[in-house]
Parts: sequence; C-alpha cells; structure tokens
Amino acid sequence: MRSEAVLTATVMGLGMHQGAWRFRDGDPFDHLGPGYHLENARLAEAGGLHALFLADTLDGSEERYARPSLGALDPAVVLATLAAATERIGLVATSSTSFNEPYNLARRMASLDAMSRGRAGWNAVTTFVPGAAAQFGDAPLPDHAARYARAGEFLDVVKGLWGSWDPAALVGDKGTGRYVDTDHVHALDHRGEHFAVRGPATLPPSPQGRPVIFQAGSSGPGRDLAARHADVVFTAQNTLEAAVAFRTDLRERAAALGRDPDHLLVLPGLVPVLGDTTADAQDRKEHLDRARGIGPELDKLALRVGVPVADLELDAPLPVERIRANEGFRGSHGFRDAAVELAVRRGLTVRELLAENGGGHLQVVGTPDKVADTVETWLDAGAADGFNLMIDVLPDGLAAVVDEVVPRLRKRGRFPADYVGTTLREHLGLPRPALPLPA
Repeated sequence: MRSEAVLTATVMGLGMHQGAWRFRDGDPFDHLGPGYHLENARLAEAGGLHALFLADTLDGSEERYARPSLGALDPAVVLATLAAATERIGLVATSSTSFNEPYNLARRMASLDAMSRGRAGWNAVTTFVPGAAAQFGDAPLPDHAARYARAGEFLDVVKGLWGSWDPAALVGDKGTGRYVDTDHVHALDHRGEHFAVRGPATLPPSPQGRPVIFQAGSSGPGRDLAARHADVVFTAQNTLEAAVAFRTDLRERAAALGRDPDHLLVLPGLVPVLGDTTADAQDRKEHLDRARGIGPELDKLALRVGVPVADLELDAPLPVERIRANEGFRGSHGFRDAAVELAVRRGLTVRELLAENGGGHLQVVGTPDKVADTVETWLDAGAADGFNLMIDVLPDGLAAVVDEVVPRLRKRGRFPADYVGTTLREHLGLPRPALPLPA
C-alpha cells in the first residue's frame, strides 16, 4: 500500500467543468495559445505534481461545440512546447491506438521523451466517440472487441520499436569516425493481423528508457491490456468499494502475467471543487453548474451510458436496465459503469447524478482538508496509488490545489517534499524497463 500519493493534473480545455469557460476570467479561447499552457505547467511543477496530463479529441461531436474542446490541440505538440519551459514535471500525451499508426506514434512519443530528457508519458486509448471514425474514412467505429484487439498489437509494436536500440549502440567516436554500432540496433520485422512494421526506430532510448505508458480502459479487455502493458492506469471510479475491487483485480491480473503489481499504479480521476469553507466550495459549484446549464451535461451523460436523452427523466432514477440491455454499446465501459455504480449505490435520480458525477469522475466539493482526507482514505483502503486531478477551472483551480491541498498532504507525510529524480519514471518509483524488448 502506497504511503505517498501520486498526483497528476489534467488540462482539459479551460477546465473539467462544462461551465468553466463562462465562470473564469480571461478569454474563452485562452487554451489555443501557449501562455495558458505554460502557466498551468509552471503551477503544477511548482507544486511538485508528478505529471501534467493532456487529453485528446479527434472529433467535436461529444461536446457538441458547447464549450472549449477538451483536446483541440495535438497534445504532443503542446507538451513539446512545455518541455522547453519546465525541468522536472512529467508530460503525458493522450493518443489513440484506433486512429494512428504505431511507427509514427512511437517516433512522436520517443521524440517528446528525448526533448524532455526522459519526462514523457503516453496515454494509450481506444477511441470510443463514434464521430471520430468519419475523420478517417467511411468505415464506422469498430466495436469494442475489435478496438482492443488492434490496441494490443499496437502496443506490442510500439514497445518493440522503443526497444530496438541497445544503449551500447551509441559510440560517437570522433577519432575513428564510428558513430553507431549497428550490431546493437535491431530490426523489429513485425507482421501481425493489423500491422506490418520492419523497424528499427529512428532514435535511441531516452534517460528513462522509454516513455511511461498510461492506459485508461476499465472493461475486461481494457484491464487485460493494462495488466500486460501499462505502467499507470487512469480510471473512472466514483465509489471507494468499486475502486478497491478494480485495483485489486488489476494487480491480480498483472501478477498472473509475472509482473510486480507494485509496478502498475492506479490513478482514479478526482475533481476537486475547493473553497476556504464548505459553504464557499458549494457556492463555487452552484455558480459553475448555473454557468453550464443542464442540457450539455445531460447530452454527455446520455452518450456515456448509451441511451437517448429522451430516456433520461431528470427526477427519476437512471434507467439501469435499459443501459445494461444495450449489447451494441460502443462507448467507454469505464465511464458507463462508474455512472451506473454511483447512481445505484447512492440511489440518485438523473438530476442528482448530473450534479455529483464530476464529468464521470469522483467529485469532492469542500475544503482543502476534505480533499486531503479523501486522498488519504483511498490510499489507505487500497483503492488508489494517487489521483489524476481533473481541475474544475484553470488555472485558478490548479493554483488552489498547489497552494492549499499539496501542503496539507506533505504535512501528513502523504506527498513527496520534492521530485525524487529527473525522469518521470523516477518520480513514479518505477524501474527502468529492460531493453531491448523482445520482438
């Protein structure tokens, strides 16, 4: 059981809450320029957060253009800019296995890892938004099983490419003119169901060996993928009981594959809505909810649970049986299951679920001490190794975490006083992977 929490901060548009862009000071398009991202990165690094985490969006249909896109800019491009302006904080980019090629993605993430001197992470996701498929051709979004079959092979190829150079390959002898020892650079020669990739990669390992792999699937195939490949799992868990069961199951799957379960970290999403007092925090939440309105959040909930908006009566319970009966559901099983678990366990109406679901994640509305208490409780229960903080409004919500929550956790001995090393892998307490990896 981990004594110190891992904390990462997610930058999604102008904040996780759908009303953030109307609530905050500043231009509604701040997220499209470098200054905003630089401010967030410097805040997070000043607070000693382990990493900055960027989402990705391949299509605007999920948000219906009702607010700033959660990932309008390519995350790798933004994080490359931030790499030059930061020194220690990890930089995690989301990118899809459904609509990329493994060679291009492996090169892009390895380049970010090189330019940040070993601080990069890749959040490997399978795209579940149906509209995204139309950006890449006429074929519909593949079903859940097909997306994960492709993702498994995709990760095999990417890791193989990242392991195609031995550290001994780098000679750089000016006297003899020998630059690289090619005996230590290995072709991949991968031929599988989805990909044929010769390899090797174009560049050698970074100071941390390879980028840290994050993964966000919570279904059965998603858990299998995480247990085999991931270093860190980002998950939607709204109740302590479900979170304990999820982390326990994931660790058991990793152990069954011969992995050390302590080398697979679980970070549920956490939306902190902070105030100096409970009343202040509730007032902030009420103002954000009014700025949002109920329509956008209802649309998003309908998409996430796989039923029409018309089936969601605001003052009635969530139609759980209809949701579970949807065998053709192609969305995120993690978000769907977390919403159902919260609604059933708490006996919430749809209206109450919209207020408490936190965009799909655990939401804590209250003082910094209440948020610190939640972090401690989940760590001690074995429900999490830390949290991916889904900041409600940026940058002031992040500043509140850094100024008020982090010092309390440090005082309790639940958050590191400083960065442990120079690479993201060192920050997380993860070993450098053995290279080269088998083809």
